[in-house]
Amino acid sequence: MATVGLLQRFKWHFPAGLRWPRWLFAYFLFVTAVVNCQIRYSIPEEMKKGSLIGNVAQDLGLDQKRLRSGRARIVAGENTQYIELNTDKGILAVNERVDREQLCGDVTPCSFSFEIILENPIELHRIMVEILDVNDHSPLFRNNHIRMEISESAVIGSRFVLESADDPDVGVNGLQNYFLSTSDSFVLKQHANPDGSKFAEIILQKPLDREEQPRLSFRLIAVDGGTPQRSGTVNIDITVLDANDNPPVFNQSEYRATVQENATLGTHILTVNATDADSGSQGMVTYAFSNLKGNVADVFNIDKTTGKITVSGQTDFERDKKYEIRVEAKDQGGLTDLSKVIIDIVDVNDNAPVISVMSFSSPLREDAPVGSTIAVFNAKDADSERHGQITCTLDRNLPFKIKSSLTNYYSLVSESVFDREKTPEYNITITATDSGSPPLSSSIKLRLTLSDINDNPPLFDRFIYVAEIPENNSPGMSMVTVRARDSDWNQNAKISYLLEDTQIGGLPVSSYVSINSETGVLSAIRSFDYEQIKELQLVVKAQDGGSPSLSSNVTVKIMIQDQNDNPPQVLYPVQTGGSLVAEMVPRSADVGYLVTKVVAVDVDSGQNAWLSYKLQKATDRALFEVGLQNGEIRTIRQVTDKDAVKQRLTVIVEDNGQPSRSATVIVNVAVADSFPEVLSEFTDFTHDKEYNDNLTFYLVLALAVVSFLFITCLVVIISVKIYRWRQSRVLYHSNLPVIPYYPPRYSDTLGTGTLQHVYNYEVCRTTDSRKSDCKFGRAGSQNVLIMDPSSTGTMQRIQSEKSILDEPDSPLEVS
Repeated sequence: MATVGLLQRFKWHFPAGLRWPRWLFAYFLFVTAVVNCQIRYSIPEEMKKGSLIGNVAQDLGLDQKRLRSGRARIVAGENTQYIELNTDKGILAVNERVDREQLCGDVTPCSFSFEIILENPIELHRIMVEILDVNDHSPLFRNNHIRMEISESAVIGSRFVLESADDPDVGVNGLQNYFLSTSDSFVLKQHANPDGSKFAEIILQKPLDREEQPRLSFRLIAVDGGTPQRSGTVNIDITVLDANDNPPVFNQSEYRATVQENATLGTHILTVNATDADSGSQGMVTYAFSNLKGNVADVFNIDKTTGKITVSGQTDFERDKKYEIRVEAKDQGGLTDLSKVIIDIVDVNDNAPVISVMSFSSPLREDAPVGSTIAVFNAKDADSERHGQITCTLDRNLPFKIKSSLTNYYSLVSESVFDREKTPEYNITITATDSGSPPLSSSIKLRLTLSDINDNPPLFDRFIYVAEIPENNSPGMSMVTVRARDSDWNQNAKISYLLEDTQIGGLPVSSYVSINSETGVLSAIRSFDYEQIKELQLVVKAQDGGSPSLSSNVTVKIMIQDQNDNPPQVLYPVQTGGSLVAEMVPRSADVGYLVTKVVAVDVDSGQNAWLSYKLQKATDRALFEVGLQNGEIRTIRQVTDKDAVKQRLTVIVEDNGQPSRSATVIVNVAVADSFPEVLSEFTDFTHDKEYNDNLTFYLVLALAVVSFLFITCLVVIISVKIYRWRQSRVLYHSNLPVIPYYPPRYSDTLGTGTLQHVYNYEVCRTTDSRKSDCKFGRAGSQNVLIMDPSSTGTMQRIQSEKSILDEPDSPLEVS
């Protein structure tokens, strides 16, 4: 398909009417020869800039996305200025007009090659472009006239070599034939040199007579085989001389010699020799090069009298390996003879290897697998044979090796696993050495840097962090700073700190503590209370910025330090706003009599909760004292009849904090032996006479609800009894065995529970519910008097209450 496309694409470059040679058609049928990823194109010369050469993407089996992603480009080759690669369309186009004659001269076929490289992964393709000749030159003679002198004594059949025409075109477009205009004395004969070039000579077919025709003139025409055909013409003027009937004759038809390249100027190569049988001036022979091509005249020189050939210019084996020169011997009569001189150039090791880096992958990921291609380079030596054999080496102790791929192409591959944290870069020296004597070498240096991957998690500088902060801290207070380090680089080493999603006291940890994601500073969101939370234990995660990210955790313990922020709380005696509580002390009490005990607690801890009790004020400070540690109020002297019945003590309870906090409790003490005596001192309160209809309504409603529930329960119990009686009757009259039914009993009759099993209820109500009394008696509380200021009962009721209080096992009474 590529061949047919090329034929159609480039056919218009050939002039109309020119027939396609069979060999050219067959050549087009073989456009590509894929050897080591090699593609071959053929294009005619003189194409315009931008002309299409071939669809390299289609011929290589690549899509355009691959060309763009692989950064396809022309990396090396000769004469690459003629070619450009369009990666968007995947085509090769002409970048500069190509002149085949200027590019290759008479060398055929004419071609040049280059390499296209793609990256990620690395691919290398060699492209060869052959330049086809176009018939754009006519055969051309060096001179417009050829002047010859021929003796009239020349015998029939004498040969005279004519100047050859030069046609830079090659193949069918090159010089093909010579034609001679009408001449009765001469006939034209053509010859071909070993290199394919043609020359002509005229053969005398009729004796010359100077007296009849001293001068002869005719034209020599040279034509090529192109379409349209081109030609060149030269005029031949022959002067007939007097008789010289013996031409010069070389002693060898062919001479061979060798010379080393870069030979010094004047180096003798060989000497040619020709002899002439004539005598005198007719036998003098001169030597000259005949029909020189190219730069031969600048490289060699021949002495015209001696025939000595010497070096006159620079010989270069890499440019020309052999020269074929025709030497002409000519006598004074114009007779000539030709001989061939073949000079072989001997190669010497005068070129050091040249290293060209095609592709170099730097920076390289540190996790690149073993065998990854680091670089592709080309090493060439212009010398031949062993002088051009190259060996590439590396410095020792480097984890790389060199592998040969295509001819003169090498790959630098890895031999071990990389670790950027240990070795971030490598300085690689590649040396190419030829096998000449002495060997020549050259080297290049590559600096390979490794790009970081996220293969190291952050590591904290501690296994656990412990910090202490006082309670009642201000929100936003910095508590502790966590730090982690990551041995990776750049973004992979950028650490962010996060709080793990845990709960403390049923709330997420984020409601207590916040963390700065960049600095790792833990700050309090709220003020802590030691009495509620004594310790915070949370988990901080350090996460790097890699993809995927790596992380590690650390435990942080924050200990809340107690502060003296709570005053003591008095549990006993209870301070109420209604009834007055009084402790009774009989007048017969001895010294050290225990009146009561102040019981207080402090929710703080440590020394902040150490309590001390002091008597702040008292009606009679000489009568009572308070235990400093236990809060016991005792008498410090004998009670007398002169002591007031009503004693009021103010006890202060202090903790041991700094500064200390305190609480005050008032203790009423009644110094008396009977209740009437006490009541006369304490019953000075007024009662509220306001009538409250709403309270009476609610009490009546409650009584109705209780009555309804009682009747409902009674009906349910009777229904259950009747149902069970009927079931027992059915079982009795049936044939089934009779199973007696026992109602459930409760065995808790020994009084082991916490409540008494006998309760007495006495309900006394008045029309005014606010005047109803509610008194609670408790056994064993003979020294405690509870007074209700709203009570309006008589002395008899007080006596009755006292007798009830004095009974050791009196039940709870509700009135």
